[in-house]
Amino acid sequence: MAKQSSIFNFFNKSPPPVLKAKPSPSPAEADLPSSVRKKNSSPKEEAKHASQTPNTKKTPAKPLNAKASKAPCPFSAGALVWAKLEGHPWWPCMVAPQPVGGQQLRGRGKSQRLHVHFFDEPPTRGWVSTKYIREYQGEKAMTGGVFFSGKPVIRKAMELADAAMPDSPETRLKMPVCMDPSDAEEDDEEEDMEVRESFRFSSPSHDEETVKSKPSRRSSRATAEQGSKSKRRRIVVASDSEGSGDEFKPEQAGCSSEEDEEEVVNSMSEEDVESECEAEPDSPVKPVKRKRPIEKPSSAKPKPKTPTLPETAKRAPLSSTITADTKSRLSAFSAPESFDSQANGSGAGGQGGATVWDHEKLDWLQEGRRKDAKRRRQSEEDYDPTTLYVPEDFLNKTTPGMRRWWQLKSETFDAVLFFKVGKFYELYHMDAVIGVNELGLTFMKGAWAHSGFPEIGFGRFSDGLVQRGYKVARVEQTETPDMMEARCKTMLKPTKFDRVVQREVCRIITRGTQTYSVLDGAPSETHSKYLLSIKEKVGCSSGRCRTYGVSFVDTSVGYFYVGQFQDDRHCSRLRTLLSHYTPAQVLFEKGNPSAETRKIFKASLSSAMQEGLTAGSQFWDAQKTLKTLAEEDYFKESVRKDEESGSSVLPSVLKSMTSESDSLGLTPKEGYELALSALGGCMFYLKKCLVDQELLSMTNFQEYIPVDVEMEKAAGPTSFFSQTRQRMVLDGVTLANLEILQNVSGGTEGTLLERLDTCSTPFGKRLLKQWLCSPLCNPTSIGERLDALEDLMGVQAQATEVSDLLKKLPDLERLLSKIHSIGTPKGQDHPDSRAVLYEEVTYSKKKIVDFLSALEGFKTMQEIVTILGPVAVDFRSRLLRQVVNLKDDGQEGLFPDLSAELKRWDTAFDHQKARATGVITPKTGFDPEFDQALSGIKACERDLQDYLDRQKKRLGCRNLTYWGTGRNRFQMEVPDSVSERNIPEEYKVKSTKKGWKRYWTREIERLFSELQSLEEKRDAALKDCMRRLFYNFDKNYRDWQTGVECMAVLDVLLSLTRYSQGGDGGPMARPQVLLPGDISQSAAFLDLRGSRHPCVTKTFFGDDFIPNDIAIGCPGGEEEGQEDKGHAPCVLVTGPNMGGKSTLMRQCGLVVVLAQLGCYVPAESLSFTPVDRVFTRLGASDRIMAGESTFFVELSETASILHHGTKHSLVLLDELGRGTATYDGTAIASAVVNELAKRICCRTLFSTHYHSLVEDYTNNPAVRLGHMACMVENEGDEDPSQETITFLYKFIAGACPKSYGFNAARLANLPEDVIQSGHRKAKEFERSTISLRVFKYVLNCS
Repeated sequence: MAKQSSIFNFFNKSPPPVLKAKPSPSPAEADLPSSVRKKNSSPKEEAKHASQTPNTKKTPAKPLNAKASKAPCPFSAGALVWAKLEGHPWWPCMVAPQPVGGQQLRGRGKSQRLHVHFFDEPPTRGWVSTKYIREYQGEKAMTGGVFFSGKPVIRKAMELADAAMPDSPETRLKMPVCMDPSDAEEDDEEEDMEVRESFRFSSPSHDEETVKSKPSRRSSRATAEQGSKSKRRRIVVASDSEGSGDEFKPEQAGCSSEEDEEEVVNSMSEEDVESECEAEPDSPVKPVKRKRPIEKPSSAKPKPKTPTLPETAKRAPLSSTITADTKSRLSAFSAPESFDSQANGSGAGGQGGATVWDHEKLDWLQEGRRKDAKRRRQSEEDYDPTTLYVPEDFLNKTTPGMRRWWQLKSETFDAVLFFKVGKFYELYHMDAVIGVNELGLTFMKGAWAHSGFPEIGFGRFSDGLVQRGYKVARVEQTETPDMMEARCKTMLKPTKFDRVVQREVCRIITRGTQTYSVLDGAPSETHSKYLLSIKEKVGCSSGRCRTYGVSFVDTSVGYFYVGQFQDDRHCSRLRTLLSHYTPAQVLFEKGNPSAETRKIFKASLSSAMQEGLTAGSQFWDAQKTLKTLAEEDYFKESVRKDEESGSSVLPSVLKSMTSESDSLGLTPKEGYELALSALGGCMFYLKKCLVDQELLSMTNFQEYIPVDVEMEKAAGPTSFFSQTRQRMVLDGVTLANLEILQNVSGGTEGTLLERLDTCSTPFGKRLLKQWLCSPLCNPTSIGERLDALEDLMGVQAQATEVSDLLKKLPDLERLLSKIHSIGTPKGQDHPDSRAVLYEEVTYSKKKIVDFLSALEGFKTMQEIVTILGPVAVDFRSRLLRQVVNLKDDGQEGLFPDLSAELKRWDTAFDHQKARATGVITPKTGFDPEFDQALSGIKACERDLQDYLDRQKKRLGCRNLTYWGTGRNRFQMEVPDSVSERNIPEEYKVKSTKKGWKRYWTREIERLFSELQSLEEKRDAALKDCMRRLFYNFDKNYRDWQTGVECMAVLDVLLSLTRYSQGGDGGPMARPQVLLPGDISQSAAFLDLRGSRHPCVTKTFFGDDFIPNDIAIGCPGGEEEGQEDKGHAPCVLVTGPNMGGKSTLMRQCGLVVVLAQLGCYVPAESLSFTPVDRVFTRLGASDRIMAGESTFFVELSETASILHHGTKHSLVLLDELGRGTATYDGTAIASAVVNELAKRICCRTLFSTHYHSLVEDYTNNPAVRLGHMACMVENEGDEDPSQETITFLYKFIAGACPKSYGFNAARLANLPEDVIQSGHRKAKEFERSTISLRVFKYVLNCS
């Protein structure tokens, strides 16, 4: 680690502090325990004094290098461990001796630290507390938990650690390690120097009694404990911590004063702040430290007497000394030993227990006593929890800055305020507590909670809170001190509350409204997060008919979806919507959602933020939504570009939802009232978060239509499947049961998405997820995708080259949205346009880097098209030809020709200069406004030069020149050699110097005034130049977006190609999809041969996966005695417990999804007619949060199948009826089988352990029997432990005679006596059942 100075390095080393009389505590300290009182020396000095004079008796000094005895090392050298520095994630490490001194362990007890080597590139090292050391067992052994992380840097470190695991500890220790001194060692060197100086300056007669003091936890230096880099601290006196007047002026980076407060701030230099804040946040050895103020010494506190220093110390220069009092003040900026101590309130005085902050003592802020802004109590029905009533008398007692904080807090009570003070974001009161507990910030001293961080850290800290479910409100200073003074001069009698810079909320960020601006930082995930607004209307009292209006938006790319649909009593379409477009935040009208809908939200969206809005004022109706869209001019730019007439204000999608009889578009069309109302709720919330203009102006609107709605409208199956836009329906239950997007634990391991997703781009990953949620139904469209895969397999070299280029692309979809946001003109009514940002240059550089990254990305896309262009003529797939051919080539291409536009932007400005300076200076001809200002300046300077030439001739003096800078420019310097009588009368003397006089004339004043006006115009144009350039780039948004969409399709096709080529090592087959009603096949069927599970390549025991044949609605391969059931649509599946029935059913469903996705399948062959919908009833689970039992969930899912299934559906039912009594379960299962096989006639796999059910359908022509084969030894033995079962995992015809449940009991390790007892009971049941059957047979025969 590179060496970095702490604040102590700004001072030369001081002589040892001599003994002082202990001062009496201040009134504020007198009531405190001795352990928390303020001390006059730093903890470092106190520890040093304690080590030198441990008691009243004089003891010989220990050698400087003597080592304290240490506890035995818990890990040996070379051991692999997990290590954690506070505020940072767990990191794979190796225990290694310190490279210089060879030490491996330091300290004792709680302060014991272990030296570790961090696996990183380049490698780093440091000292870590032993309580944060755990054994490393390899990445494969880590399936989640505290060590799990998806961050690339940690995953890379785990790979390095895994690579070192097979080696012996001795071999590992030979690895290259970091040789730079760690910060803990630098601090130790510093201590050693101070100790040595103290010995040098100490007097031989120095034997006075020394008070042994224990350093408080508050002031201990956590930087030395953590091995992290020390940072320079800002020193803030108590008045500054009140947050009232630390006003920021960019030129001075100073503070303005208020009437009643003294404020002194020694701020860090710009370089220090930038170097501190731009440190890599993920590195385990570079935590960002908080600058902590100290309290101002009490004036009543007597000054301690300073004893006479030794003669040697007296001769020390003044600059080389630092008093103990100063060190004590500096020690207040050290971090605490642990954040736990801070969370328990160690930041302020207490009696050893938890701190009670000032805000916790406010009576009107207590739970149950709070009121909203309209003074409604919490117990009232219309109470608004997002606002707070703050008494006026309380506000009048606060400082001006804190008064503004409470005013803003009262308006956004549900958000954490990041309150800008100078160049820092400060958190006060309850927000500070959240910041310390959630972000690891540090409390500042004082009775009221206060913490903060530098401006540059906003992205990291705000994202940390947002991901934990908090709202974050960014409050900026919207005027400078000069602007404040000018404002106050215009007021008649400005008060002290007016004499503070204005601050406004510039942005509210939630999980559903993240736009990832330059302040927010990069997104932490590639998949979309939606903000969903929903409104419901129940058609009848029974709830069988309900209608939903929905509007959801992905704010990171600006895509809006608006729709309205009817739903059944089980809310099937709503559940499907929530699965396909999982919302991160849900908005609804208070009192509107029914109890059933609220249950779904509670059960399915437990992790999503849910917020109720007030009807009318916040959740608008359809009319108010349309009126607002018309008044706000969100779409004026799109109207100007797309429609020359400008008669239509709304985008086409929204226009279609308005009444045709209303030309103004202010009346909703019948059937869209709820949809537009839901859009209104979404618009209000985006407006509240101050991002409505930038998102709505993109005009990316699509109508949301549930997939099965089109199915119902189709005239017949042939017409439905022949339409290219139709999609297979995969509802939320099916997506969960088949583990297509998520596994049961909420991750992606083992899912179909994980298996297929080798996409190179973020936008490709998002498109693949969309394709997976809605596979194709049209055989022609499926064939085109399959042809595209074959075409790409045929050009392997080009495909590999293209894949490598795609990996270089940034997230262009989100970058386009970001560029649009920056380029969108923000009126003066938007507070962000007035915000004063300290790191403006840094943000400008980020904007330019993003913009240049986008340009490079589009160049790479052009290169990709160039690579595939020559071979595209031989492609069979029309889809692939459209994606890789240029639009104007006449080759059916859709990819826009971007070369001219990219060349134009290449020459628009100096890219390298802009990247380095953060300022874009456009070249001539690109920005008319800037060019006009420049040409005017040149003309004015030319006129001034011509005037000077005329004056030279007039005076006859060739030495005449202009002199001056700034506002004193263009003074004519005339030598004294020119006679006074030759000087014209209009010449006015401005200044003189020896031998020269300087003049101005009216003409010079006029030209100079004109020049200044033009220069101001140039500067204004340059300041707004970046926005205008981005705005010009955004004018071609449709072309840029089309190019991104084409590359997304190509990326997904390449991903499917890689899976189709590799698979799991077995054969991969191209599926054959036939339209139902063709001559070859009139009924729905599925013929799957040698199929394997797409996501399971090995069995539980590590053997190869056993392939199976599945035939439904067509003759199978092994039809022993079932020749008359060749076209049976229903297959009853039996077999032993753990024999593979559920795996077979999931395998069948996933293979069909893969086939209709347009991908090769893991099988020898597959031929089938399209499936319109996959239904699943798999596994056993309840919905306890929704109050639904296991059996109720089973029947609800079964009811959805029976209501919505068609003869073209695929139904997978696993052990229906096991949640109730045997007779009830058997009866219900029998009735369902009969309904599926005879009335609906859909393709069905129905697994069961009800053998009586199997017997009932043995001779039914609509039902075929199949079972998972097994081999049984010692069957029928009295001792069940002798029975041995071997699972063959092969699906064959016929029924399985038994379920062999005792084998599963033995595998589950049930006690042997329980198994024996159960076996005897089973024999009794079996005998009674046989007797009953014989009796019934005899009775029937008689």
